[in-house]
Amino acid sequence: MTKRETEITEQIEIVHILDSCKYLHLGVSVNDLPYVVTLNYGYEWDEDGHLVLYLHTSRKAHLLDIISKNYNCAFSMECNVEPFFGPIPCRNGMTYESIMGSGKIKLLESTEERIHGLMYIMKAQTGKDDFVFDERLVSIVCVMRVDVEEFKAKKRDLPEALR
Repeated sequence: MTKRETEITEQIEIVHILDSCKYLHLGVSVNDLPYVVTLNYGYEWDEDGHLVLYLHTSRKAHLLDIISKNYNCAFSMECNVEPFFGPIPCRNGMTYESIMGSGKIKLLESTEERIHGLMYIMKAQTGKDDFVFDERLVSIVCVMRVDVEEFKAKKRDLPEALR
């Protein structure tokens, strides 16, 4: 199966994947070494139609030390991952839906920006958007915005011969 056969370009299908996944793997670089952490996320499309991801972490996280030196990042997320087994080993594989991409991380400073990001994270995680955040609660977490510069969405279904 080629990359072209698995690539998804329809926004409705991309939104489905974003809504179905519950975490992402964020990759950053420190001293030319990769560092990957798994985080919950939220998302929105900005006024220009670009994907924006919101993440949060502890204010004491090692990740923040890395980001302060290099704002570039990569990410991947996947859902509906299931192995399948064919009649011979080379026909084994996995069904999946995934998105991977890259962008720049911005640490959100104002309370309003952090609340905005936290609302999208909570909506993605719970399906609800009626949360109330007080200033104390917002002050104990670090909220980040990833301005996605490029991404690819993919989906692999169970091969027809195995259905």
